[in-house]
Amino acid sequence: MVGRERSRILVGLAVAMFLGVAVYFRLWTIDYSVSLDDAELLRRQFDLANREAMDESAEWRLRFDEQADKASKCAKELEEIKESTEKKEDSTSSNEKLAMLQKENAALLKQVETLKNELEAEKRRCHSE
Repeated sequence: MVGRERSRILVGLAVAMFLGVAVYFRLWTIDYSVSLDDAELLRRQFDLANREAMDESAEWRLRFDEQADKASKCAKELEEIKESTEKKEDSTSSNEKLAMLQKENAALLKQVETLKNELEAEKRRCHSE
C-alpha cells in the first residue's frame, strides 16, 4: 500500500514536471517570436526617431544661421551709426572751433582797428607838433 501510494505520487510528480516543462517551452517560444518582432519594431522606431531628430537638428541649424545673419547685419548697422555719430561729433566740434576762431578773429579785428586808430592819432599828434 505504501509502495503504490509512493508510485502514484512519483507518477503525479513526473506528469506535473512534464506539463511544467511543456508549458515553459511553449511560453519560451511565444516570448521568442514576440521578442523577434519587438526587435524589428524597435529598429523601425529608432530609425524614425533618428530621422526626426536629424530633421529637427537641420531646422534648428537653419534658425541659428538666420539669427546669426540678422545679428551680423545689426552689428554692421550699429558700427555705421557709431561712425556717422563720430563724424557728426567731429563736425560739431569743428563747428564749435570755427565759431570760437571767428570770435577770436572779431576780437583781434577790433584790436587792430583800435591800434590803427591809436596809430592815426599818434601820427596826427606828431604832425601837429
